[in-house]
Amino acid sequence: MRSVASARLRAIKLAHTAVWAGFAGCIVAIPALAGQYRFVVAAALTAVAAQFTDDRRANFDIYLPEWLARYNKHVFGPLFVAGVVFAAVRYLGAP
Repeated sequence: MRSVASARLRAIKLAHTAVWAGFAGCIVAIPALAGQYRFVVAAALTAVAAQFTDDRRANFDIYLPEWLARYNKHVFGPLFVAGVVFAAVRYLGAP
């Protein structure tokens, strides 16, 4: 029983680490690429996907509802900023 729990924990830790690495890499890449004026890199996956279809709906290159793909930055940008501000306020006011 212990080995099953241990294996599950390892799987969870691997998945969590992979997701974290992906997000952290993107967060670090934004200012690094902007500093190099490499704004096109952000659209690289879209450009690759565009080679395989004539579809140009907002969600042609991702499995999201079209409305969410269209307004992705509008939805998640403010949520990200609000989350960072909330975390900073809580951290600075922590006992």
